[in-house]
Amino acid sequence: MRESKIEKAFRLRVKELGGLCEKFTSPARRSVPDRLVTLPGNRIIFVELKATGKGPTKAQERDHKKRRKLGCDVRVINTMEAANAFPN
Repeated sequence: MRESKIEKAFRLRVKELGGLCEKFTSPARRSVPDRLVTLPGNRIIFVELKATGKGPTKAQERDHKKRRKLGCDVRVINTMEAANAFPN
C-alpha cells in the first residue's frame, strides 16, 4: 500500500479521535517524524508514516531513539490496519 493512502486513512482516524494531526518539519534537521499528533487527554505522539513493507531509514531510527530516550511516544505506521487502529 502506498504511503499516501496510509497517511490519508491515518489523518481521518486522528480526526475521528478529536485530535490534531500536523505535518512536522524542521528546517534545521532532517529525518524528523512526519506527523505530530495531539490527542485529547494531553497525549502527544510523533508518527512516521511509511508504505507497506517499508521502515524508517537509519537516520530516522536514530532520531526516534533520541526522542524515546527523552520519554516521547514515537510510532511507525506502515499498514492500513495500523492506521485504522491508532493509537493502539
